[in-house]
Amino acid sequence: MNEPEVKKENWERNLLENLSFATLREQRRTRTWGIFFKLLTFLYLFILLFFALGWIGDGKVRLAEKHTALVDLRGVIVADSNSSADKINASLQSAFQDKNTKGVILRINSPGGSPVQAGYINDEIYRLRAKYPEVPLYAVVGDICASGGYYVAAAADKIFVDKASLVGSIGVLMDGFGFTGTLEKLGVERRLLTSGENKGFLDPFTPLDPAQIAHATTLLREIHEQFIQVVKQGRGERLKNVPEIFSGIVWTGQKSIELGLADEMGNAEYVARDY
Repeated sequence: MNEPEVKKENWERNLLENLSFATLREQRRTRTWGIFFKLLTFLYLFILLFFALGWIGDGKVRLAEKHTALVDLRGVIVADSNSSADKINASLQSAFQDKNTKGVILRINSPGGSPVQAGYINDEIYRLRAKYPEVPLYAVVGDICASGGYYVAAAADKIFVDKASLVGSIGVLMDGFGFTGTLEKLGVERRLLTSGENKGFLDPFTPLDPAQIAHATTLLREIHEQFIQVVKQGRGERLKNVPEIFSGIVWTGQKSIELGLADEMGNAEYVARDY
């Protein structure tokens, strides 16, 4: 290889090396600036979060300003649901325990459900109101607050409704079906073995037993009376002396105020702002 060819090869090699090093330097520079801007963005968001939560700004450390807590009770009140006593009570406890809570709104939109679950919530509301007497609890009714829903609402300091809300249904029911005639038509024989004469209580494939009907009626009457006492305890002298109130019928929000089942018209925004 002659001298010119060697010089040409060295020149090309040097050029490639310089380009490679330049590319690496540019990649490092780009990566460094990328990390810098990411850290800067993170710091900016962190500062915004602190301001939003009220942690900085006046030299004091605090979780939040005074506020009205909102707890939603929606749908059928049954165990293992979003409206179960466990979940609603946990939310109520968190609301009352927050030192910056000035009031609690329980927003209800429920047709009812389990009297046991509703009773648990009712009891917990009374316990929390007694423990935190300076924090009022207001029930705000949406479309419907019936049966178990009203069982819960009765424990509130005040009940707010819309004029078209459905309120009441202070009663108890036990429903089912009877298939005895159907089985006969299908040629199916029902075979039920029990170790007690009432173990097949109200079995849908067995003709109704008058004694069992009487016992079921007694059970319903006892639970209904418990419901009535809960409403009387919660509403007190605000409740009008109208027997139909406890008949199981529902009323409009406007009529419920006249009957003493509710106190005022208003939604959650109104209550949070003016109470």
